[in-house]
Amino acid sequence: MSKNNPKHLNPEQFRQKGYQMVDLIADYMQNIEQYPVLSQVEPGEVYSSLPTRPPEQGELFQNVLNDVNSKIIPGLTHWQSPNFYGYFPTHASGPSILGDFLSSGFGIQGMLWSTSPACTELETLVLDWMVDIAGLPEHFHSSRSGGGVIQDSASSAALCAAVAAREKALSFDSKRNITDLTAYISGHTHSSAEKSLKIAGFRDEQIRRLNVDDSFAIKGDDFARRVKIDIDNGFIPAFICATIGTTSSLAIDPIREISEVASKNQIWVHVDAAYAGSATVCPEFRNLLDGVELVDSYCFNPHKWLLTNFDSDLFYVANKPDLVNALTITPEYLRNKATESGQVFDYSGWQISLGRRFRSLKLWFVIRHYGVEGLRAHIRKHIELAEHFESLVESNSSYEIFHPRVLNLVCFRHKDGNEKTKQILEKINSEGKIFLTHTILDDMYVMRFVPGAIHTEMRHIDSAWAEFVKAAV
Repeated sequence: MSKNNPKHLNPEQFRQKGYQMVDLIADYMQNIEQYPVLSQVEPGEVYSSLPTRPPEQGELFQNVLNDVNSKIIPGLTHWQSPNFYGYFPTHASGPSILGDFLSSGFGIQGMLWSTSPACTELETLVLDWMVDIAGLPEHFHSSRSGGGVIQDSASSAALCAAVAAREKALSFDSKRNITDLTAYISGHTHSSAEKSLKIAGFRDEQIRRLNVDDSFAIKGDDFARRVKIDIDNGFIPAFICATIGTTSSLAIDPIREISEVASKNQIWVHVDAAYAGSATVCPEFRNLLDGVELVDSYCFNPHKWLLTNFDSDLFYVANKPDLVNALTITPEYLRNKATESGQVFDYSGWQISLGRRFRSLKLWFVIRHYGVEGLRAHIRKHIELAEHFESLVESNSSYEIFHPRVLNLVCFRHKDGNEKTKQILEKINSEGKIFLTHTILDDMYVMRFVPGAIHTEMRHIDSAWAEFVKAAV
């Protein structure tokens, strides 16, 4: 037998090293407030700190962990820090980490029902649970006309929706081609929608950018006007991406008004609720879903605000065949009795890639650990923290709320204008105590403050505000 067999870990060795890894993660979680939120390394610093050539012989596991502590962790921006207020949060709760760990341990490939029935059926169950938990339309349930699937991100959901919309629109007239189609977004629609349209074959001149109102939401009458112009000019309006909670300001597009125009013209309506969609686990925020019962597809990301680590996007369609017919290709080597029976879902036909991980495990762990009450308490806590921060801004003579708070996003600025606001943000972020990001609204430089980390408490909000008071001097 060859002397060069790879040094696989036996179960006992894996157990020992697994304990070490869990200890490292637990220590990281326990000590996360000690790190500067924004990584302080210079470009290329991590790369140059490590050997430029790989080892010929395997190394001790402890040496790898030592490098993680000394070289990798300093190069991280600590998204799980209670002092992280930038972008939107991404969560890594204990139950979710353990569920993901189990998924990696099983190491299955869930492309077909037959390649791991539990992978498919648990995903179907969890997506059905979330219809109830988040107050979504009943036809998104797998037992009805629609259904759900877990994508990696809202970007992939938008791409799947764009492809399905393209194929559905072209099926209306076989003599037409993709250059006859038009699609609609606004300047506040997430950039992933435009990227998805371009990947799906829409050229820039086919993408219409709609006007927004004073709240930065799409103007429904402008959508109707642009659709009529396109039809009059021989185009086929095919797709619109509406948003519940834009990145810049959490603006809410008028879903019902948009959908009523779209339904008259056979236009696919996709709703991106990537961040704000999690809030509808609380009944008091289900007004956000007004009109969603009329749309063709809808998605939101538990990995942003619902205690589930990246990647986890829940993508629902109102009519399963519209999606599956657009994305399913079945070569001979994938054919099997279960698929041919028509009694199972093969989720590879609900996404762009063939392969898929056991993503539903981590969300299943989260729901079972926290329960619906725990999920609601989590959302409400962050909104209370944002309300407190908003009150601090309003009580200070140097700052102003630029845009009314929506959920847990506070948009504010220094009263002295763009340059002063920018200087304050750059100074605060460079010091590493807290981290937040900015946007431009009506040509104004605006700071975005989003309390959403799992362990953020009121004391962290007060400490963060003290930094702004100091910076304003």
